[in-house]
This record gives sequence, C-alpha cells and structure tokens, in this order.
Amino acid sequence: MKLHGGQFADPAGVSPEREAEMRRVVDRVTRWAGNRSDVVGLLLVGSAARGAAGPDSDVDLVVLSTAPARYAEDHGWAREPALGEVVRVQERGPVTEWRYVTASGLEVEVCVGSAHWARTDPVDAGTRRVVTDGARPLYDPAGILGALIQACG
Repeated sequence: MKLHGGQFADPAGVSPEREAEMRRVVDRVTRWAGNRSDVVGLLLVGSAARGAAGPDSDVDLVVLSTAPARYAEDHGWAREPALGEVVRVQERGPVTEWRYVTASGLEVEVCVGSAHWARTDPVDAGTRRVVTDGARPLYDPAGILGALIQACG
C-alpha cells in the first residue's frame, strides 16, 4: 500500500526500516479487516496518514464494525493481526483503544467502534477532529469513510 507517494513519514524523520515496519503493520491490519465480515471500514489517521510521521510517531487506525462489543468481550481477536504486545485497552468515547507495542518498539493504536462513528448527518465534533488531522481510508467497501472525509472537507 502506498500512502502519500509511497511515504508514511517526513523523509527526514523516520528511518527506512521504521517506515517499512509501519507499512507492514498497515498491510497486515488491512488484510485482517478485509477478511472480517463485521468490519465495514478501516481508516489510517494522524501523522502517518498525513505523510508526516516522525521518529516517535505511532500508527493510528480506526476499525469500524457492525459488532464492536464483540471485540471488548473476546480479546482473542487482538492476536490475529499480530501487532505485538497489548499494553493498554481503554474506552475513548465512542471507540475502544487497543494500544500495541511491536518488538522494535513501534506503537500501534487500534480504535474499534461502531459504524455510527462515521455518520455524516451531522459529523460528530470528535470524529471531525480526527479526520481533519489526517485520514486515509484503507478498507472502505461501502464508501462510508470516503463520504465522511468529504463531509469533513
């Protein structure tokens, strides 16, 4: 997957090895999302989506599901995308954040929520902040993330 001309990062800010690891993480989660019947969207957000990741940046992802409670009830799903060690699970408003750390120290934040997070009539203020800070759809079979990004224009 190529982002912003093939880059996740400011060319001066992230080593080629770290950028390659970020790309592998995004590819794994994208494949995982595409194989789950409940996942209706996957969004890369933050500095990596803007192509501005620095040496201390993490990978921030939003997973939208028709059954988000399933993720909180059964933590076994967290092993499937092989993102490293889970170091934190916390409620963050309408999503649950799962924070991982890979063997190399890369942090990966996966926020799981309902498809309602992407509603556009009206767009939630918190959702708008996340999207306008940098967002790139990775898996969007019904176009809900594209519509959200357009609504946040």
